[in-house]
Amino acid sequence: MPHYFEANENAPHSYQKIEAKFEGKDFTFLTDSHVFSREAVDYGSSLLISTILAQEKNRKLRLLDLGTGIGVVGIVLASLRPAFELVMTDVNSRALALAKKNAAELKQKKPEIILSDGLENVSGDFDLIALNPPIRAGKNTVYRLYREAAAHMTADGVLYIVIRVKQGAKSTQTELENLFEQVELLERSKGYRILRARLPKC
Repeated sequence: MPHYFEANENAPHSYQKIEAKFEGKDFTFLTDSHVFSREAVDYGSSLLISTILAQEKNRKLRLLDLGTGIGVVGIVLASLRPAFELVMTDVNSRALALAKKNAAELKQKKPEIILSDGLENVSGDFDLIALNPPIRAGKNTVYRLYREAAAHMTADGVLYIVIRVKQGAKSTQTELENLFEQVELLERSKGYRILRARLPKC
């Protein structure tokens, strides 16, 4: 069976809609089989979104939703912070097709949507990178995403990551401290941690 982080465009479809609310605004997303968190917006992504919204005001910046899946994190952030310029990437072409449909309601400039394994096909640097890492892809893949994110950040850029304690929050924080001068634990809730990293060492 294909995993959500793998290309699987030939798998049978099973479309459905899921709903969520952030800052009083209702959102509806189209999902399908073989994409991440198809039954509901997962708690980790919700916590990541809420934390970023609490930390980041509406200002002009370039946002990367790395491993966007069906686009939940990037679409919510860009909708509620319309000055953000959104780029969305994923290795899963099925998920990206859904992200494109889900982003159709955005009233500002449409996001750039890129099929890419990590940042392989992505150019330029970002002021804000949001990542709910694909834990089931393995530690090597996840840590590679951390390194690639560090290499694609502006001087004042920030990386936000959500990760569960039982899925390696402590080791992730250690790895981020190897890559960045500043790593902060911003939130902890229901076994999840939100980490923010600044000032890449590379």
